[in-house]
Amino acid sequence: MIRYFLPLAACLAGGNVHAYEARELLEDCRAAERFYAGEKTGGDTLAALRSGRCIAYVAGFADGYAVSDYLTEKIGVRLNAFCLPQDRELSRRLVRAVVIHVERVPPETTMSTANLVAGAFAKAFPCPEPAPEKAASKESEKPPAKLERTR
Repeated sequence: MIRYFLPLAACLAGGNVHAYEARELLEDCRAAERFYAGEKTGGDTLAALRSGRCIAYVAGFADGYAVSDYLTEKIGVRLNAFCLPQDRELSRRLVRAVVIHVERVPPETTMSTANLVAGAFAKAFPCPEPAPEKAASKESEKPPAKLERTR
């Protein structure tokens, strides 16, 4: 029994370990940028796989967020962490946002790729501020101020 417990305990005590590290994400997304730029890979299967992994990861993240946003809106909550535009070039823009953001992160970051992608999207695609309510209409709803008599 102990021989099964010790490896499990070692894995749990290992700290923050992510299946997809920030540096991998960055290299994968750089490969995706080269793909979008039309650069030839020369038959490099690894470059094609890396590119596809980035594109799939960021697109899946965006889709997952869209589902969450849709479901929370059903109960009257709006997430507003980021607002993706309706754009034919959205996939390319998502990848570019991730590259820009992750390049600015310290090389040995322990942040998860999910947090990095969320941060990238929040910076690149902020939601518009809600329209301010008309101050004039609110002012007209207030009761008139009482005038004090001076003697």
